[in-house]
Order: sequence, then structure tokens, then C-alpha cells
Amino acid sequence: MTTQRVNILAPEFQANPYPRYAELRRNTPVVQVDPAGFWAICRYDDVAFVIKNPQLFSSEGFKAAWQPAWVGYNPLANSMLALDGTNHSRLRTLVSRAFNASAMTRLEAPIRKCAHRLADELAQKGEADFVSTFAMPLPAFVIGELLGLDGSLHHRFKAWSDDFVGVTPEPQGPEHAQRTLASIADLSRYITEVIEARRRSPADDLVSDLMRAEVGGQHLTDREIVDFLVLLLIAGLETTVHLLANSLLFLAERPDELARLRADLSLVPRFIEEMLRYDTPVQCVPRIVMSDVMISGVKIPKGDVVLAIIASANRDERQYTEPDRFDLHRGQPGLAFGYGAHFCIGAQLARMEVRCGLEALLSRFSGLERTSASLTWSQAITVRGPRTLPLRFIPA
Repeated sequence: MTTQRVNILAPEFQANPYPRYAELRRNTPVVQVDPAGFWAICRYDDVAFVIKNPQLFSSEGFKAAWQPAWVGYNPLANSMLALDGTNHSRLRTLVSRAFNASAMTRLEAPIRKCAHRLADELAQKGEADFVSTFAMPLPAFVIGELLGLDGSLHHRFKAWSDDFVGVTPEPQGPEHAQRTLASIADLSRYITEVIEARRRSPADDLVSDLMRAEVGGQHLTDREIVDFLVLLLIAGLETTVHLLANSLLFLAERPDELARLRADLSLVPRFIEEMLRYDTPVQCVPRIVMSDVMISGVKIPKGDVVLAIIASANRDERQYTEPDRFDLHRGQPGLAFGYGAHFCIGAQLARMEVRCGLEALLSRFSGLERTSASLTWSQAITVRGPRTLPLRFIPA
């Protein structure tokens, strides 16, 4: 039995959480973990129960995770992600047009062009950190297209993004606190300046659309727009960057799967779906318990925070046959993009970005080799992926 609290931010846990998740599913599927004693919900059926019942498990759990007292106001913790019911639906409706089928069709050609340009640059280098040279600039370009932002600022975007999602219940030392507060202030200031620029000179982008939009006869406030745009920028980066990096790490370690994809690019969508299950960038989603509840025989009091551990649910042997085996033909999706009203609005865009990115890489390179034995992993409660991924790219 597990007696000592698991620290889900410990470097050794982040490097490979899956064996410990399996242990928790077997022995203590509902258990308090560090930091802060949040309740980890580890089995598939229990995780599905949490994310499918917003009346009992409120999305304001994101505020508990991302807006502790030491942080103050955090736009990400006050965005659509942390809302339920009509407050959530009115904002989601405003942005949904930017992610509909016609918008995706318009974006595919420029995304594909960007992916091939980045792959060409990797070919010239031969060896490079995949995260900073491909996984980061590709979604940053897409965010630039959607929001009218300068995609060349992708290093600043990612640094801000890492600090936003890296908020912990207590600061991990003075440097962490200082960096986090500075990033929240800097990104908020940057987005505010973008809004002011669009007010002076409207453009054909989502920022201007949000400024013109009305809900119930009222325009969104500048604060609501800032919260919204911070969410889109960070969510658009974190999921895609980590999914691309996790995918390339897997393919570097599994040349048989790389060869299979190169032989038949039509398998790439299946690869993406299985990777979202097998090594999802979304580790968990936090929720606040709205009334006392029993989960797997454990009573969780009203007001406590639960973490629906998506990554553990996706490896649950009760739901999947041989869950630790990567299977292109599994045909059982995971829970990476959520459910219902909170199903990720950018899911199709993320899939398309990763598909275009992988197809460009697979057509350009016949092999991938790691050039460093050790990796440093993200230090965030909700997402997981390598901070850097040094690779050698073998041309086709």
C-alpha cells in the first residue's frame, strides 16, 4: 500500500509518472497528493464521473490551482476554462467561429507551409533542440494567424506560458515567485497593448472580433478579453508543444513505429489519437467539490480540490487492454480533450497542427536519434512534456 504522499511535481515523478499511477489505481485510487493535498482521482470511471458532472465538480478548481493567495489575480484562472453553465457558454459561443470547419480549412495550407519550412531548417542544422526549433514555433505561428500576434515572439510566449501553468499552491522558492509574478504582469500588459492597438486600428482577427462582439446587448470588458486571449495563447501553446515533443520522443525511441508511419502517412491521425491516450500532454484537470461526495469508497468534503488524472485514466487496465502498449489500431480514444461543455474548443486545431507537423517531418527524415540521455520535464500540475528534446535528424 502507498503510505507516503506522492508529489506529482517531483522531477522523478514527472520523468515517468505511469508506474506510480498504476500503483495508485491498484491500491489508493482516490488519494491526497502533494502539492497542497489535492485529491488525485486515478481510475477511468472515476475521472469520467468527475468531468461529466460540472454541477458537483466545479471548473473553479482552476482558480484553486492557478490563483493561490501569493499570486493575486491570474487571467488564466479567471478565463472561460474556470467557468461553468451560462457564464461559460456565452463566452464559448463568441469564440467558436474561429474554430469551425471553414476556419480550419483556411488555416491548413499556411500551417503546412510553416511546418515544411521548419523541417527544412532542421535538415540544415542536422542536430537541434526539437522543442525550441519546431514544437514551439509551429503553434506560435498558428496563434499569430488567429490573434494577429507576432509569431516570431514564440520564445517569449512559451516562457510566459510555462510560468502561468507552473503556478503551484506555494511558490517553489523566491526565484519562482518573482518569475511567475513578472510573467503574469508582462503577458497581461502585452495583451492589453494589443487590445489598445486594435481599438485604434481594427483588423481581421479574433481580437477585433471579440471587441466587436456583444452578449445580451453588452460588449465584453477589457478584462474579459484579456482573460480570454491569455487562455487561447497558453492553451494553444501548451497542448500542441507537448504533444509534438512527446510524439518525437516516442518516435526516436521506437524506430519501428517511425518506419511504419513513413510507409503510410494515412496512419498519422491514428498515431495522434493513440499518443493522446498513451502519453497525453494533459495530465489532469482540477475541480472544486460542490457538496460532500463519495468516490471509490472515499469521502471528499465540500470545498476540497480534486485532480481528475487524465493521464492515469488513459492507462487504466479496467478500460483498455494492455494499456501500456502503444497500439495504432486500438480505436479507443482517451480523455485528453475533456468532455461535454468543456471539451477543448481547439482540439481539432491541435490535431491538425500536429498532423501537419508530423507529415512534414516524416517526409523529410528517415530517422531520429536522441543526443542526450537525460531530459528535464515541465514543472506543472496540469500538463507534462520535456522542456528540451535534443535530437539528431537523419535525412531521408
